[in-house]
Order: sequence, then C-alpha cells, then structure tokens
Amino acid sequence: MSDIKSLVTLHASPDEEVRQGIELLFFAYRDFTAEPDTILAKYGFGRAHHRVIHFVGRHPQMTVGELLGILRITKQSLSRVLGQLVRQEFIIQRPGADRRQRLLDLTARGRELERQLSEPQRARIALAYRQAGAQAVEGFRKVMLGIITGEEDRGRFFCSSPGKH
Repeated sequence: MSDIKSLVTLHASPDEEVRQGIELLFFAYRDFTAEPDTILAKYGFGRAHHRVIHFVGRHPQMTVGELLGILRITKQSLSRVLGQLVRQEFIIQRPGADRRQRLLDLTARGRELERQLSEPQRARIALAYRQAGAQAVEGFRKVMLGIITGEEDRGRFFCSSPGKH
C-alpha cells in the first residue's frame, strides 16, 4: 500500500486542499460508522437501518413521507428496512390524523438500540469538539452546512429546538 501524504500541508494548493477535504470525509466516515456497524451486524442490520433508527429517534411521530424526504431513498427500499424494524419491534407505526399517514416512533427496544448506536458517535464528536475548540466547531458547522445541497435540510439546523423540523 502506498504511503498516505500528510494531511497537514502548509502551502497546499486550493485543489489539493479540496482533495484532502474529500479524503478526510472518507476516513472520518469510516471511523464514525465502525462501532455502530459492529452493533448493527449482530441484528443483521446495515447502515440504512441505522439511518432510519436515528431519524425516527430524533423526530418522534414523523411520517413515512417525511422520512422518505430526509433519506431520499425509494419507497421500496424504505419499506424493506422499515418492515424489518417493525417486525423485530424496534419501531412502531401508528395511523396519523389522515388515515393514509403512518406515524413512526421507536419502541423501548428501538430507543435502547438507538442509544447503543449513537453513544460511541456522540463520544467521538464530543471529544473532537473539545480538542478543536469553539471556533473550529463553528467552522466545521459552516463547512458541513455548505456541503448540504437542500435549503430545507440546511434549515433544520437553524431552528431553536434540537430534534424539531
């Protein structure tokens, strides 16, 4: 395997900085998902299951349509993942005000799995934030928001209450 160049380059060209940013995202994502992937494998679940559990946990009573909008996956893909989570009693579906709507919530079992999955990720992010400092955290937020293409998705991070949309 070839040596990976140092990620700290004093006089990198703008193109090289962008390439390093891409590479940093790949390495960070690999490490960010490693511990949850191990937990998910015990249930025969993958990252799609993790995303569903995460967003339903963050937005109780969300509709299937809202979840589809966030995940940007097909109904068929969501149906397969959601069906498994409902059958195994991690998520419960209830009818909404409009009988065609289905509202999603985590069960007690789902909340416990969400806690197990997010705990190492929260610890990893909290440590990185402490090490980087407030100014770097604000810069990171700006960069991440700049990568998100949808105005509605970016808007989720400017409301006053976490977990609300």
